[in-house]
Amino acid sequence: MSITIYIVGIVAALFTLAVVIESLRRHHLRERHAVWWLLAGLVALVFAVFPGLLDRAASLLGVTVPINLAFFLSIAVLFLVSIQHSGELTKLEGQVRTLTEAAALQELRVKRLEDALESYRSRQESPRDVPEQDRQEQRRE
Repeated sequence: MSITIYIVGIVAALFTLAVVIESLRRHHLRERHAVWWLLAGLVALVFAVFPGLLDRAASLLGVTVPINLAFFLSIAVLFLVSIQHSGELTKLEGQVRTLTEAAALQELRVKRLEDALESYRSRQESPRDVPEQDRQEQRRE
């Protein structure tokens, strides 16, 4: 392996870890979502620093080409992240549905209260409730 590829691998792994940690720090990424990315970055860093480990792990697992093991591990991490996000999405969809139903019920209650208040006010202002003296003043105007 050339020194250039060795350095690029280490820099890429460190960059990945730095992006994940910065996203955590700025609250753009939650801890439970960052676990898989941190794990992937650490594994990439270990394999970048010690490239012989990937060769040994591949031969131990019976994988002929070590880079295939790296691709498999990458796909596995992406698969796990996808499953985690699908679970989160399902949970959030349920919460949105519940909040939408609650908001619709609140709007209905407010509408009924506004109608009742308007009805009450119109009864209060009807001519039969106004004293005779006030009615005469209204006629003069």
